[in-house]
Amino acid sequence: MKLKDIMALFALAALWGASFLFIRIASPVFGPLLTIQGRVTIAAAALIIFLTATRSSAQFKQRWKQYLIIGALNAAIPFTLIATAELTLPASISAILNSLTPLFTALVVWGWMKETLSIQKWLGIFIGVIGVAILVGWSTLPYTSETMIAIGLSVLSTISYGFAGVYAKRTFAGVPPLALAAGQQTGAAVLLIPFTIFQLPSSTGNISTTAVLSVIGLALFCTAIAYLLYFYLIESVGPTKTLSVTFLIPVFGIIWGIIFLHEKLTIGMLIGLIIISVSVFFISDVKLRMKTKK
Repeated sequence: MKLKDIMALFALAALWGASFLFIRIASPVFGPLLTIQGRVTIAAAALIIFLTATRSSAQFKQRWKQYLIIGALNAAIPFTLIATAELTLPASISAILNSLTPLFTALVVWGWMKETLSIQKWLGIFIGVIGVAILVGWSTLPYTSETMIAIGLSVLSTISYGFAGVYAKRTFAGVPPLALAAGQQTGAAVLLIPFTIFQLPSSTGNISTTAVLSVIGLALFCTAIAYLLYFYLIESVGPTKTLSVTFLIPVFGIIWGIIFLHEKLTIGMLIGLIIISVSVFFISDVKLRMKTKK
């Protein structure tokens, strides 16, 4: 990889890692639904503007149903689950749990597409489960029902990402990635409107500037710009090398949580991260068109 490609890879990991920071700041203020509605709506608008500027087309009329489905599976559902979980969980732990996505993608490929998983992949899945157990069991989080539900929601978000990856592979062959990204965010924005229209705040007195900027940063930097970096890497170095970003995202999620939210890095988090990263390494040869979006 060239130096500019390495820099782009780290920038992408930093942006996707920062999404957990922005969600942790904005979700308690706006609520999970409004936070994610802002994210996908602003990101969709930015990507559509970029499509128009480059004279590209997402073929909304022909593919609107597919965009609604991928928008639900790869944005609306997992984003909202993560935002709900982060009402309780620290950003750093949420970032580590999100790295389970390749694990559940492998299981979805096995269960849905009936592809045989090698012993190496099954070993990776088993190791990943151990990593989660250590991460959760060896932490400073209180063992309350709220904590367990939040962890469950984070895991469910990675399962949704897994289904999204398989669906995208089966449905969007030959569709330009930028068009797919714009269609996905637009579909998610449309789907969330019925749920968020009744969640609008009655007053803006308690809304901080930091929370507003977090939503904007989440949409423009962690979604729209991050997608453009991702597409650049796919074209420049290929999907396999681009998948290495999976190992870097939780690292940056932890770093941003420590710097800006004063979260603490515990031994359990570190060991859990290492073990989950090993599991991802074992199953990382599962190649799909869609990559997880934080």
